[in-house]
Amino acid sequence: MRTVAIIQARMGSSRLPGKVLKDIGGKPMLLWAVERARRAARVDAVGVATTDDPADDPIAALCTAHDIPVFRGSVFDVLDRFYRAAQAFQADVVVRVTGDCPLIDPGVMDETIAAFFESGADFAANRLPPPWKRTYPIGLDTEVCSYAGLERAWREAAEPYEREHVMPYFYDQEGRFRVRVVDHDPDYGALRWTVDTPADLELLRQIVGRFAGREDFSWLEVLELVQREPELTRINADVAAKQTQEVDPRALGGQP
Repeated sequence: MRTVAIIQARMGSSRLPGKVLKDIGGKPMLLWAVERARRAARVDAVGVATTDDPADDPIAALCTAHDIPVFRGSVFDVLDRFYRAAQAFQADVVVRVTGDCPLIDPGVMDETIAAFFESGADFAANRLPPPWKRTYPIGLDTEVCSYAGLERAWREAAEPYEREHVMPYFYDQEGRFRVRVVDHDPDYGALRWTVDTPADLELLRQIVGRFAGREDFSWLEVLELVQREPELTRINADVAAKQTQEVDPRALGGQP
């Protein structure tokens, strides 16, 4: 079985345009996500799924320059983009990661992939919206499904938020799929290590800078850092997370 991590990335962002190519520690944020995902032992390949919008040409160029497989597809129907990327990358199992999570952790990815296989679930994840538990920091989000399950979601999902956010069709109705949630005890779900705003970007730059050129640090080392220096978490403490059912108005024919 070929397990492929597909990293979702585009230049458009309502709160921080071009964020996936913002510099963190001397290289674009997207490269952090790709290189850290490649360290996951249970991942056979890593590819990027971006859009066919010319605005995303810089993402495709970056991928080409660094020998990263890249697929280009729909801007707003991200489920369609993911499904077609999974086809192009010949994935039997799909691991969804987003390009605004530069601290994605290979160990957490491996744990979530293992839970998917060992449980026999159709879908496994370590962070889901309420009423599911969200016990890992935001920014370590890993979602795993089979290609067959993704194909079913691609055929059946009809709600705009299901198409834009890729995976909600797996978990937004009880009983539709077998879902396995990977929890962490204690609960660190309130910590925010993703990048949606300038404050988030500043926090991630501060975190990476503390590791003095190291790129193999684990999420537990980051946790120790922010516990030791609590002022770091105050940098983006006021940032609100987007909700799963939020949809870009342009996907509905509205204005940006």
